[in-house]
Amino acid sequence: MTVRAGLIGTVSRTVTEADTADALGLPGVRVLASPMLCLFAELAALAALPGDDGGDARPASVGISLEMAHTAATPVGFGVVVEATLVEVDGRRLRIEIDARDEVERIGHGTHVRMLVDQPRFVASVRAKDAARDSRPGTDDGAREDASAR
Repeated sequence: MTVRAGLIGTVSRTVTEADTADALGLPGVRVLASPMLCLFAELAALAALPGDDGGDARPASVGISLEMAHTAATPVGFGVVVEATLVEVDGRRLRIEIDARDEVERIGHGTHVRMLVDQPRFVASVRAKDAARDSRPGTDDGAREDASAR
């Protein structure tokens, strides 16, 4: 199957305590956190791409932008459905419209852009970047751990 406009992917989730703003550091706010809605949008966008249905490999792609409006709160225990529609294919660039709803109302919408990549080449460029960092004077595992703790 080829990548073409009109493909749709859907993700359905039930909001858990781990998905809440409370779990991400806003005590007492037991509703779906915006970063989790963005994750669900990304997963729905991936589901819109062809593959995994008969042995075809899904084309490799990376997200390059995500613009989301989170317009309504969704409590723990509610179901959420996020639908991603591939609306434009411009060479390697894919524009995907996102619509998110809970059991009562629309809770968010946005646009996600992904770029098709040659996976081996992409992975090689990431390894080269990692190697370049590791070869800088004064860079060691301890410095990396300190930076990630910030």
